Amino acid sequence: MKISKVWKAVVAAAAAGSAAAATAVQDGTVTTAETVTIALAVLGAYGVTWKVPNREPKDSV
Repeated sequence: MKISKVWKAVVAAAAAGSAAAATAVQDGTVTTAETVTIALAVLGAYGVTWKVPNREPKDSV
């Protein structure tokens, strides 16, 4: 199965953003600091996942 590097990054960003957002809404309100945290989680996960190359597959028989 071959998954595009971009789609892996999008899924990672969505997962990080939703985890940060779920934590932020626990008290019923989202502050500016929590919004910044959500945005940084999304951008960080997207950037790191996109930048790290996939490992080359081993030759299979």
